[in-house]
Amino acid sequence: MTTSTAAASATGELSRRERLKTDPTYQAFWLLRIGFTIAPILFGADKFADLLTNWDKYLAPWVNNLVPGTAHQAMYAVGVIEIVAGLAVLVKPRFGGYLVAAWLLGIIVNLLSIGGYGDIALRDFGLLLAALTLTRLARAFPREDLLGRR
Repeated sequence: MTTSTAAASATGELSRRERLKTDPTYQAFWLLRIGFTIAPILFGADKFADLLTNWDKYLAPWVNNLVPGTAHQAMYAVGVIEIVAGLAVLVKPRFGGYLVAAWLLGIIVNLLSIGGYGDIALRDFGLLLAALTLTRLARAFPREDLLGRR
């Protein structure tokens, strides 16, 4: 640790760059924040392009019966929600993390009700735990919100 780093550490005023180099908690916060910003935005955008898969097959029939229109049209709404969730993580991770976690819980319930997608539901459960971890870490770094501290 350099003299300037030690002095900054003593006063609690490390730069973002120094914290990214030295603080594992800060590194974890940013890794999760970046991941939960990019992934939902990309998955949401793909609901309009269907490059990764045919998303319609992942919509449970009972959910399709609840929403107006076709499964394909429902996936457009899903895409918009996912993009908004990713942007919420970027701007206000303490809120966005909870939004992504709730969304993942809905996806898990949907997948388990279809049957045959337990592996994907289990993966999404791990992602749900990571999203909740992001919200907890975000409380440690309130100045990192792009729309103010609270």
